[in-house]
Amino acid sequence: MPKPTKGARLGGSPAHERLILANLATDLFRHGKIRTTVTKAKRLRPVAERLITKAKKGDIHNRRQVLSVVKDKGVVHHLFTEIATTFAERPGGYTRITKVGPRKGDNAPMAVIELVTEPLNAVTTRRTEAPAAAAAPAPAAEETEAPKAEEAAEAPKAEAAEETPAAEAEAKKDEA
Repeated sequence: MPKPTKGARLGGSPAHERLILANLATDLFRHGKIRTTVTKAKRLRPVAERLITKAKKGDIHNRRQVLSVVKDKGVVHHLFTEIATTFAERPGGYTRITKVGPRKGDNAPMAVIELVTEPLNAVTTRRTEAPAAAAAPAPAAEETEAPKAEEAAEAPKAEAAEETPAAEAEAKKDEA
């Protein structure tokens, strides 16, 4: 479980931080991407992803919970009808943070946080053979790999034997 931050949060009180994150989340859902400091983007990501997960469930209880954070009803409607349907197949990772360089005025590190629009690449695993048939060729493969392993083990020994006389010759030169 992550530890909560101690002390001042984003330059203000905890209530001010909640307001800042709520406004950032509202703008993120309204525009699809926003440019902010890296620190604010990192703090916004879990808040935004939690709100999108609630929107994916789509019931009235979750809508009211999202409305307690995002005060704009139009943005909440957009979140529940359009954004949540886009992420219906995605199990998480709805946002992406890209660092864009320092701000001109105070050299603060800036980032763009955006909603991921690319479709999810599902990883599929296929078996070409039956499990019993796949187990039979495995011992044959081990037999062919065993001599290779022995050859590989002998090669470093031979190299070490060749290096030892050379090292002894250098030691003799140093003594003289």
